[in-house]
Amino acid sequence: MILAWVISLLLLCSSLVTYLEGLNAMRIVEVKTIEVAQRNFISAENAVSECEKNLTALADLKENRCFIQSAGKNYWLISSKEKPAIQVSVFIDEKTGVATRMNWRQVFE
Repeated sequence: MILAWVISLLLLCSSLVTYLEGLNAMRIVEVKTIEVAQRNFISAENAVSECEKNLTALADLKENRCFIQSAGKNYWLISSKEKPAIQVSVFIDEKTGVATRMNWRQVFE
């Protein structure tokens, strides 16, 4: 009887160790996924900011990392080509040429 109790206790401990190993593996994947997503989001935001700053001088850009479309009357929509896609709407003052960000959103497909 004691032998059966010891064996069941060992099986319970081994299943607990297996569960904890799986949980630890999922946590490692979660942290890595968050890091990659943050890096991609920051990269997309930098691309949109670069296009926003150089909106009046697009011909000077060596590489355009954004989709730019007019929304009428000095309003422009700038979307990043990178994933996750970020879209901002920008207003350009005619007198100063300064671009002002009105809002932004993440684009979902």
